[in-house]
Amino acid sequence: MAGKPKLYYFDGRGKMESIRWLLAAAGVEFEEEFLETREQYEKLLQDGVLMFQQVPMVEIDGMKMVQTRAILSYIAAKYNLYGKDLKERAWIDMYVEGTTDLMGMIMYLPFQPADTKEKNLALIIERATTRYFPVYEKALKDHGHDYLVGNKLSWADIHLLEAILMAEECKPDILSAFPLLQAFKGRTSNIPTIKKFLQPGSQRKPPTDEKFVAIVRKIFNI
Repeated sequence: MAGKPKLYYFDGRGKMESIRWLLAAAGVEFEEEFLETREQYEKLLQDGVLMFQQVPMVEIDGMKMVQTRAILSYIAAKYNLYGKDLKERAWIDMYVEGTTDLMGMIMYLPFQPADTKEKNLALIIERATTRYFPVYEKALKDHGHDYLVGNKLSWADIHLLEAILMAEECKPDILSAFPLLQAFKGRTSNIPTIKKFLQPGSQRKPPTDEKFVAIVRKIFNI
């Protein structure tokens, strides 16, 4: 029997958080090794396990996988969260790329200069409510199903819920004009594996703070 996946990253959200979400939603237990020093990172480099000298890195099924998108695609396919055919997979990919763009804007906000944060926060809220969330609201309205693709839980749904919760941290009432997304959030949050991940004490990480930013800057010399 294969061991648990092992995740190598910082003790914070960053690009690893979506991987944690997907594994948790699939009901997969995983271990984590947190990078806290430059020396830990340099050892991974010296060991040759970071193909492009970057984390996230995930040990799974005998592989040392890098590149967030590749890791997520593998997990989604392995645990039947990637649609039933090529067309469904294409729709899942499109939806995931949209939420990835939005979450990327939110993810980098704490790393930006203080004098630009207010402007960038306003841009995040504007993009979420005019570019991204209307797409998902319309998708749910048009097909009348509980999930985005194929009326079955997929990577796209898990990614969207993660994005919604991140956006609500920026503006708590950000879904006020999106009743179907509000209902989607309620339904999806109550899926047992996801509900467990949302409970205190899980491996879900809190919003990025100054301590996390300082560790990342120290390890990468930025």
